[in-house]
Order: sequence, then C-alpha cells, then structure tokens
Amino acid sequence: MDLITRHIHRNRQKGRTVTQVTLDDDFIVPDTKEDMEALILDCAEVEMEDTRLMGSRLSVKGKLSFRVLYHTQKNKMVDTMEGEVGFEEFVNLSEAAEGDDIHVDWDVEDLTCSMINSRKLNVKSVVTLTITAQELQDEEVAVEVGSNEGAESVSQYIEAAQIAVQTRDTYRVKEEVELSSSKPNIAQILWQKLEPRGIECRPLDGKLSIHGEMELFCIYKGVEEHIPLQWVERSIPFSGSIEMPDCVDEMIPAIAIRPVHREVEAKADYDGENRLLSVEAVLELDIRLYEEEKIGILSDIYCPGADVILESKTAHLEHLLTRNASKYKMTDKLTLESADKILQICHADGSVKLDSMEPVENGLAVEGTLCVDVLYVAADDQSPVRNIRGMLPFHYTIEAEGIKPDAEFRVKPGLEQLSAMLLGNGELELKAVIVLDSLVMEALEIPTIRSAQVAPLDPVKLEQMPGIAGYVVQKGDTLWKIAKKFYASVDSIRELNGLSAEEPEPGQRLLIVKQTERL
Repeated sequence: MDLITRHIHRNRQKGRTVTQVTLDDDFIVPDTKEDMEALILDCAEVEMEDTRLMGSRLSVKGKLSFRVLYHTQKNKMVDTMEGEVGFEEFVNLSEAAEGDDIHVDWDVEDLTCSMINSRKLNVKSVVTLTITAQELQDEEVAVEVGSNEGAESVSQYIEAAQIAVQTRDTYRVKEEVELSSSKPNIAQILWQKLEPRGIECRPLDGKLSIHGEMELFCIYKGVEEHIPLQWVERSIPFSGSIEMPDCVDEMIPAIAIRPVHREVEAKADYDGENRLLSVEAVLELDIRLYEEEKIGILSDIYCPGADVILESKTAHLEHLLTRNASKYKMTDKLTLESADKILQICHADGSVKLDSMEPVENGLAVEGTLCVDVLYVAADDQSPVRNIRGMLPFHYTIEAEGIKPDAEFRVKPGLEQLSAMLLGNGELELKAVIVLDSLVMEALEIPTIRSAQVAPLDPVKLEQMPGIAGYVVQKGDTLWKIAKKFYASVDSIRELNGLSAEEPEPGQRLLIVKQTERL
C-alpha cells in the first residue's frame, strides 16, 4: 500500500558541553603612557577567531580584549590602556560530526584588573564557553493513503513547528554623532562603550526587518589641557533589513544577536575640527525562523476486504509552546563604601547574567544578576572620576502555560533601560528594565505508520464473520473503532443508520453490514 509522506525539518541537539577558560597575564604600561596611580574602571569582551572540529575534539580559538581607565600619577589626569589575551581551548565533542552546526556562546564570568606597580598591570578572567552541536533532521511522517481503493484511515492532528530558515548573517550599523555646541573639540578618546538596546527582528516577505538602538558613551580629553574631562552619551536609533528570499511574514523568529565588532573614532567635520564621533558596530545574527502548521499524521489504516499489516514508528516533532519577550522592571539601591561626596553621575552601564532556569507550573522560573557600573565625579581634586560596581539579584517567572519538565527552552537576557539617581547619604537608586527573550518548545513523540502491506483475509476468519450484525455502542467507542472491528466502512455505517452526529452515543444500537463480499 502506497503512503504519501512529508518531511518536517527540526534541529536535533547531538551534544552540549560547558567549559571554562582561565586567563591570567601581566602587561607593561607602554612608554607613551603615564604611570598608573589608581584604576577607575575596566571592561572586556571576547572575540571568537576560529572553531575547528578535529575528529572527536573541537578547537576553539579566540581572544579577550580588555580596557582599563586609570588615574595617572603625574598631574592626576585620566588615561586608558588596552590589550589582548589570546586563548585556544580543546573540547571533547564526540557526538559531533562534519557538517553539524557547531555553535559557541561565551560569557566573561569574572574580570579582575589590578596594579602590580605603577608600570605593570595584571589581568585575570574566567571565560565560560557553551558549545552545542546540532544537526538539521528531516522527520518523515505518513500523512495520507495513496491510490489503494477501499482503504479506511484515521489521522491525528497536531500543531507542529518546523524550521523554515536557518542561517547566520551580519548587520552593520554605521553613524556619525556630532558634538553639541557646548562641547570642546576632541583631542583623545579615553573610554568608549557601544551597546545594543531593544533590538527587534521581524520576518517580512523576502527579507528580515531589524531595528533598535545603539547606546553610546564616550569619555574624551579636550584640546586644551585646562578643560576638564568631557563625556558624551547618546542613543543612536537604526533600522534596516537583510535580504532573505525564503522568509515570509507569518514565520516565527528565534534570533540570537551578539555584537562582534564595535568602534568609536574621532573625526573631523567640514571645518576640519574633531567634532564628530564615527560609530561602527557589526551585529552577528544566528537566525532561525519557524513555521507552525496543523498536520494530519496517519495513525491507523484498515481495509474492509483485506488484512493490513502495519509497521509503526515514533515521530519526534516539536510544538511551539511560547515565544515572547518578557520585560521585568526592577528598582534597587547601591551604597558607596567610601565617604565620597558625589558631584555628578556620569554614566550607568550594566549587563544581565542568568544563574538558573527551571520549569515550574505554567512558567519558567529565572534567577539572575544585574551587574552594574556607575561612573561618577567626586569632590576630590586628586582623583575626581570614580566608579562603583554592584551586583543586584533578581528572579522572575516567564509565562509558559502547559510547560513540562522536559521542555526545551532558550532565554536570551538583555538590558533595555538603566538609570542611576543620587539619593544622598552615599546611596544611589538604580532603575532597570530587563528583557528576557524566550522560546519554549514542547517535544512531541507521535506514533505513526512507517509502512503498510495488504494481505488477503484469512478464509476461516472471513467465514466466521457475520454478514449483518447488531451492535450496542459502548463508552469510548468511535465510528472508526466500530467499523474496523466489523470490517465495514465508516460511511456505510453512517448511511445505513442515518447518523448525523459526529460520533454515536453510548447505548445507541447500530446495524452493521459486512463489506468483504462487495470488495
């Protein structure tokens, strides 16, 4: 018996491993830089250079780029220093094979920059690498009986999600920011931060729309030495699209976005003065677009005039349980450890780290930490620019009705807003909006038919079957079950008994005519 099948695309995770790389290195202050008096601020980011599968081992090569802001001994000025620490890690990934989709995610868990002396800096960091190996799998399911006449079939209808588009791409943001008229010209950029905020991607016909903002913070020296440090804080909106021929607007996006390149440079304006900030960022997009469709999968077949021998199997499919971007508003306080008198808050910066995620009743419980840095100006002529660092815990439950303990989920944290306000008595009030972009998939194991073979009815069995039978409907009976039991068709039972309801009621009497002689 011919079966009509279709293929459903899904990602199957073959292997996942988490490893930590410990970095520890010393750096000499360049001869062009002044001696260090005290560190103010530090930051670091990871740049992945190469991943290569070699048999059962994966080579992961990258570098940690760091930057520190510090007070100098001479003239009590502020300067900056930066450097790189390279690494190569070998990870056992025996489940992976050539052609698999190898994805490496990273996070700087700990960064400690400390002065050894005025000319030497020590940098320590722990980089966590999360590595997954996946393959795009085609699940073949039988959806319809072919051209065999007289075959009766029943299907199970499910909402199945399948991957319609899976690819990686990049999006470039390039803008110029002009200084306000009250700001002096730029002599040297000392510190720069460029962070994406509120990025949204929307599938459209033939393309992927993307829009959001880049939050710019920059500290610089003016051209005249007597001018105090200057800073610029600006929100840069952007929007555009990426060509994607297979994309349609009904698709469901699951897109991970990470900046892989950020650069801020001083640039001359039309008058030849350094009053422009050239901003460039490259965003890497790990794109998955899902289609959800109600599919009828064959679960049983019989023929009134023959025996049907079925070979069954279990189809592994996925159902999209929830896809949303939850927003959690939090308010907390930071207390200064020193007795600094704050004259002005310069900038508040932060990142969100997730510590644990666990399915609970109708939701996904998330525990995390908001890590913040608040840069401020203190009433101290010797070292006016200072920083306070804090870690603020939070917990939140993402709504996911019907979630099960074995559900597959992915949560990408982000920070949409962060502000700091001086309360007095050495306290700062922090307000933040944390975004938790979540995708929860329910694993489905659906019994279906691999093949069906038609064989003649056993003559003895055929002889023992009554030509006409009366039957009293039992609880749990369906027309399908009754028709299969008596080698009749559903339509013949419905027509002979004048049934208009979808299913007969328990206790109802039916007249059934065997159809084997007529086929």
